[in-house]
Amino acid sequence: MFKNTSLSPFERKIYLSSPTMHGDELRYIQEAYDTNWMSTVGKNLDEAESMVAEYLHRSCAVALTTGTAAMHMAIKLAGIRRGAKVFCSDLTFAASTNPIVYEGGIPILIDSEYKTWNMDPDSLELAFERYPDVKRVVIVNLFGTPYQYDRIREICDRYGAVIIEDAAESLGASYRGKRAGTLGDISIVSFNGNKIITGTSGGMLLTDDIATAEHARKLSTQSRDNAPWYQHTELGYNYRMSNIVAGVIRGQMSYLDEHIKAKKEIYYRYLEGFGDLPVAMNPFDSESSEPNYWLSCMTVNREAMCDQRRGSVEVTYEKEKGKTCPTEILEALHSINAEGRPLWKPMHMQPFYSGADYVSATESVSEDLFERGLCLPSDIKMSAETQQRIIETVRSCFNR
Repeated sequence: MFKNTSLSPFERKIYLSSPTMHGDELRYIQEAYDTNWMSTVGKNLDEAESMVAEYLHRSCAVALTTGTAAMHMAIKLAGIRRGAKVFCSDLTFAASTNPIVYEGGIPILIDSEYKTWNMDPDSLELAFERYPDVKRVVIVNLFGTPYQYDRIREICDRYGAVIIEDAAESLGASYRGKRAGTLGDISIVSFNGNKIITGTSGGMLLTDDIATAEHARKLSTQSRDNAPWYQHTELGYNYRMSNIVAGVIRGQMSYLDEHIKAKKEIYYRYLEGFGDLPVAMNPFDSESSEPNYWLSCMTVNREAMCDQRRGSVEVTYEKEKGKTCPTEILEALHSINAEGRPLWKPMHMQPFYSGADYVSATESVSEDLFERGLCLPSDIKMSAETQQRIIETVRSCFNR
């Protein structure tokens, strides 16, 4: 199904999540080359936007250089201005929160919950009690799993707040039949090289409002007015996706469901392989949602954690029979040329955001997940044989 190499699975690098190409991408890149549409206009752009919008049942998709650029446009178009407070997920990558700061907004970080690892509705409710005038909420679908949409939508509607959905990691996931990328008033997806389908880079802003989409296209091309000369009445950005990158996405889109199927198989092989270990896989609510299984992650149960101490950039741990920690597991994976990583370090623990307000209805869930969790190799070109070796390597950490 997927391309392989002549090296044995134990000789080549086992990646966390690398691009999987199929050949159709080259056809559309060649088409752009042959027709000389090499810039930020062309058929690939039009087709990629149409394909994504149609797949998601969204009226408009606007192709931009990166998922971060898409988030910046979403923040700007949602009306976030200097001094405005914005609620946002705490357990995430900085690209979810940085664009708030680009526009002079003030991030207020909301804790996670254990059911999906996403924004905690109880903590969000508490945040609105403290800051009832906040009107913008940025919510991440972490590792490809949709957030608790029903509860959070009810809370946001009650306070008249707009949801900006960061679906960068969750293309192809769904919540009660609604696809990720439609769970926000404005949403974004990413096509970075490690995502479930890729353009090598790129992102899209998603909306059902045509005027918002057209404004995003204008802003992303330096806000050039419709005049016979270069004229600008508002600040613009060089954020429009190239027709080449769009060609890669165009070639990838038809394989999205195939990629999800392969990612799901990886997740359930880990689930079975770790069945008797004191660990848990990244969760989802099977009654309401279907993730895209982008990354398979795990946490070590508290009672099975050895002593692990993390500083700002360094980490140490004490080996203990029958116990382990993410650091030891990651070292073991590295020893077999396999790539893993810690879970996202929560934003409230980041030096840059150390002064931000952090709201949690309980003891910090995001800190606990970061302490005990890691992302496992989830590359869809990984064979079952290779994955079994990874499983055995993780298991060995509990017996050293």
